[in-house]
Amino acid sequence: MSGFFGVTSREDCVFDLFFGIDYHSHLGTRRGGMVVYGEDGFDRAIHNIENSLFRTKFDKDIQKMKGYYGIGCISDYEPQPLIVRSHHGTYAITTVCKINNTDELVEKLFNKGHSHFLEMSGGDVNPTELIASLINEKENLIEGIKYALDSVDGSVSILIMNNAGVYAARDKYGRTPISIGKKEDAFCAAFEKFAYKNLGYSDYKELGPGEIVVMNEKSCTTLVDPNNDNLKICTFLWVYYGYPSSAYEGISVEQMRYNCGAKMAKRDNVRPDIVAGVPDSGIPHAIGYANESGVPFSRPFIKYTPTWARSFMPTIQSQRNLIAKMKLLAVEELIKDKSLLLIDDSIVRGTQLSETTEFLYQSGAKEVHIRPACPPLLYACKYLNFSRSNSEMDLITRRVIARLEGENVTDEILEKYADPETKEYENMIEEIRKELKFTSLQYIRLDDMLESVGIDKDKLCTYCWNGKE
Repeated sequence: MSGFFGVTSREDCVFDLFFGIDYHSHLGTRRGGMVVYGEDGFDRAIHNIENSLFRTKFDKDIQKMKGYYGIGCISDYEPQPLIVRSHHGTYAITTVCKINNTDELVEKLFNKGHSHFLEMSGGDVNPTELIASLINEKENLIEGIKYALDSVDGSVSILIMNNAGVYAARDKYGRTPISIGKKEDAFCAAFEKFAYKNLGYSDYKELGPGEIVVMNEKSCTTLVDPNNDNLKICTFLWVYYGYPSSAYEGISVEQMRYNCGAKMAKRDNVRPDIVAGVPDSGIPHAIGYANESGVPFSRPFIKYTPTWARSFMPTIQSQRNLIAKMKLLAVEELIKDKSLLLIDDSIVRGTQLSETTEFLYQSGAKEVHIRPACPPLLYACKYLNFSRSNSEMDLITRRVIARLEGENVTDEILEKYADPETKEYENMIEEIRKELKFTSLQYIRLDDMLESVGIDKDKLCTYCWNGKE
C-alpha cells in the first residue's frame, strides 16, 4: 500500500508537505519521498525508511528545501516521486497504484517506439514510471492522465506537480480516496483527509471516481468531472488500512469498526469473562462488541510501543512472526483462569493470531474465542497492494479449502465457501479453528460488515471475500 500528499501555497509549503506526508506513515514501510517546486525549480529527496521513521530520514532535507508547490509519498514498494521531462514540460509525479497488466502496457509502449524502462531491483518496472509513460502518450497533460486512468487494469490515483500547480486524479473506480483541503492562500490533496486537519486546513471536497482537478494557491478547479456511478471503493480501507481518525465517503473508520463489533456481539452465543482486541488492530471492534454485549472490555496484553512504533512489519515473514510475538506483553492477572474473547481485524495467513492464542494459553487463559472483524479472505486483492504474495495459497482459507476439495478449486466451489449459510463454510471455519487451536471461531458475516459501513453496497468492492468485481 502507499499514500500521498500534495500542497500548493502562496508561502513556503515545506512544513505542511513534510507533516502531511508523515501522517501517511501507516500506509507503507519501504520508501518515502518528497519534491518541491519554487524559484530554483524542482528539489527532490527519496529515502529508504525500512529501519527508521519518515521524519528522521527527511529532517535534514527539509532544512534546505524551499518551494510553494510540493508532492510526496510513503511507498511500500517503488521509489517515488519521479521527476519527468517530456513534451508536457518537466513535472513530478507520485501514484498509489496496482497495475495487473504491466507487461501488456510495456509491450504496447515498446511497439509504439518507447525506448526503455529503468528496472528496479528484482527486474520490475517502476509502476509510477509506467504511468508517466502512458501520460506522455497524449498531446496534452489532461488527456494523458485520462488515458493512464483508463489503461490500467487494477487501480491508480495520481498526483502531478509542475509550474502551474498540483494535479490530482482519483482512480476511475474510486478504489482509493483523494480529499482536498483548504486554508487561506493554500490547498492540499491527501489520501488521508485527517492528514491536513492539524495543519490548519478544512475539508474542501472529496474527489469522485475519475475526477481530475488542478490546484494552485488560489483555487482548486475541476478539469474532468467524476463518474459517481462507477464508485467501487475498497471496503478494506475501513477494515484494515485506514487509521482510526480516517473517514472515507463521509464514513468514519473508527465508528465503522464499532459497528462491526456490535454486529458480531448480536450474533454470538458465547459469554466470555472479558472482551479484548489485538493491539491495536482489534481494539475498536472489541469496544463495539463490549458496548453491545455488556461483557467487560479489558486489555489482557499490551503492545510495547516505545521501540515498536511502526504500524507495519518487516517484509520477511519469519521476521514478522518473531516481532509480532516480541511486541506483546501479557498482563497475567487479567488472563489467568479467564475465558477471553479476542477480536482482530482479519485472519490472513493465521500465523500471528495462532501464536498470540498460544501466548495467551501459556499466560494462563482458560479459553480463547476468536472473532475476526472481517469475513474469510478467499481471494488475493487485484486492486490494492495489500500483500506482495504471489500465491493465494498463502491465505489460510485457500489452504484449508484445498485440503477439503483437492487441487481443482473452481470459482463455483469458492462461492459455496463464501456463503455463511452453507455446510462448506461451516466445515472451513471448523478446520481453521482446529488448525489454529482456538476454543471457538466465528467471523463477521459479509452482509453485516457492509451494513457497518453504511453506504450503498453496490459502491463497495468485496472482491477479496466473494470474488465479485
